[in-house]
Amino acid sequence: MADHLEASVTLPSEPASVSAARGYVVTTLAEWGLPAHTEAAETIRLIVSELATNAVQHTFGQSPTFTVDLRLDRDEQLCIGVTDSHPRFPKRLPAAVQQDNGRGMVIIRWLAAECGGKLRVRPTREGGKTVSIELPWSARARPVTAGQQEP
Repeated sequence: MADHLEASVTLPSEPASVSAARGYVVTTLAEWGLPAHTEAAETIRLIVSELATNAVQHTFGQSPTFTVDLRLDRDEQLCIGVTDSHPRFPKRLPAAVQQDNGRGMVIIRWLAAECGGKLRVRPTREGGKTVSIELPWSARARPVTAGQQEP
């Protein structure tokens, strides 16, 4: 495989784009060698879903689009970034807050850590932000099967 692969898609900030972002990422990663039905692909699908949902729900209509960027370096590290034009950074809510939403960043951070990765939030030159996840690349991940139990 090449030393460096990149892919990107820009989508409208609307709910239907969350599914489109997931599909784009899973299809691209399958082309890069990560089968869609692996634990790693399922984890990445959930991370992308949370990141895209945040880009749609928490920009309050101030970001008409969001961009999903993928980068694979030397078959070692995968970076997934979601960029929007809203300047407000995500905030971690206190555990005592009782509400149905607002836990996306906690989920993303936990999933990244479970995979040996990390979460970063950076401002863009244009005044928005990029929320990215860096994960070790694992194209040889084991498949997910129905009824599979964790070891």
